[in-house]
Amino acid sequence: MIIALDGPAASGKGTLAKRIADHFGFHHLDTGLLYRAIARDVRAIDGSLDNVDDTSKAARNLDQSTLDDPTLRHPGLGNAASVVAQVPSVRAILLEFQLKFASQAPGAVLDGRDIGTIVCPEADVKLFIVADTKVRAERRFLELEKRGEAVTREQILETITERDKRDMERADSPMKPAADALLLDTTKLGIDETFDAAIELIKRKIGQPGAQRY
Repeated sequence: MIIALDGPAASGKGTLAKRIADHFGFHHLDTGLLYRAIARDVRAIDGSLDNVDDTSKAARNLDQSTLDDPTLRHPGLGNAASVVAQVPSVRAILLEFQLKFASQAPGAVLDGRDIGTIVCPEADVKLFIVADTKVRAERRFLELEKRGEAVTREQILETITERDKRDMERADSPMKPAADALLLDTTKLGIDETFDAAIELIKRKIGQPGAQRY
């Protein structure tokens, strides 16, 4: 069984995907970490995020064992990952890894921006997680503030707005809900409420054909 979660930055899809995976005993992959890791590796060799050769080489040589690197959560890498994600050759290289991951038994939960549309279009359940932009910015600000990082609400809002625009307008695999995705708006929901709503949507989808809206 494959469950795909897509949506913009700070919508809550990463936390939600992990909880869903734990609930069902499935494997979980935050695909955004793949692009963050590539951006990290390109910077490590003083390469350019806009250079196709640099980013493609980093993608081919990506060490999957480094995906738990805590520095991948740094806010600067999020924006850099969005730049890397625009490179078609990088997406093609990572596609094979994602498909292999998704095929694992007993099931897998993948979150990203094109899981339901490109990576796993035949996923059993597709959720598209959204939230108001200002709410997402506030969530990310509080998260980073808790880590002791020096950021402002204005900086975070600007970064998220830029990422949304870049992710939605990129030529290759733009972020958008799959035609059969179930929409979940987390703007007014806490973590537990979001999880309960997602589980209900998954149960409805498995038990009844056709999209449902929460």
